[in-house]
Amino acid sequence: MAGTGHGKAGTVTGDPVSATTTDADRNPGPPLDRAFFAREVTLVAPDLLGRIVVADGPQGPVGVRLTEVEAYAGSDDPASHAYRGRTSRTAVMFGPPGHLYTYFVYGMHWCANVVTGPDGHASAVLLRAGEVVSGLELARLRRPTARRDDHLARGPAGFAAVLGWARDDNGLDLCAPPRDATRGARFHEGRPPASADVSAGPRVGVGRAADVPWRFWISGAPSVSAFRSGTRASRRTNGVPLTGEVAPDQGPRAGKPGGPSWQDGPRDRPAP
Repeated sequence: MAGTGHGKAGTVTGDPVSATTTDADRNPGPPLDRAFFAREVTLVAPDLLGRIVVADGPQGPVGVRLTEVEAYAGSDDPASHAYRGRTSRTAVMFGPPGHLYTYFVYGMHWCANVVTGPDGHASAVLLRAGEVVSGLELARLRRPTARRDDHLARGPAGFAAVLGWARDDNGLDLCAPPRDATRGARFHEGRPPASADVSAGPRVGVGRAADVPWRFWISGAPSVSAFRSGTRASRRTNGVPLTGEVAPDQGPRAGKPGGPSWQDGPRDRPAP
């Protein structure tokens, strides 16, 4: 079986899914509208936790419940791709909100963000990690090196990979019915965690504004990426981290989760 099918509205049916989520967690619920994403980025980012994104493709749909994100505030944020203004690479970040922004790193990986805020003001949320809740067999095919099912969408590159997102998905409207039945994606209401179960800390992999606590994750979720130091990466790229990491989290309920963020990634990589 290549993926899963959809049953009645608001449910996902098909092959087995990760045992780390409950039946309630796996229910996507109604889709989120554009007004959800039109808010300030640091409000949208933690509110995306527990939401489910379902991406359709020629091989079938895959659904992922978000467990880790990072906020980037455009011209107000030295760590953002859009800090220095609009370019061909960052044009999508300037809106409208509710569109997908993908970019290439390492010469091999794609990462995905959802655009937020008012039209004309660049900001986006990096989708760092999640748990596969539908289309598990297809997700396994797309991430054959993952050791466990709850690691399939662990890290920004893994998250984009299991959903099949790459260059051609840059600019995809996440708030409108897909024009092509084999290419589209929607965010759904899902089941957000209780506020006491949300952790916050500095973003990982940024060389600027490294102490800003705009990374949010579901406490204890096994899909949240593990912390790794980025000192060596910063030296290799003359102060511009390639994947680099920051010091261990110091924000509220800070813990060990981490991993490469790549919003502050190399400026010499090909634009998506």
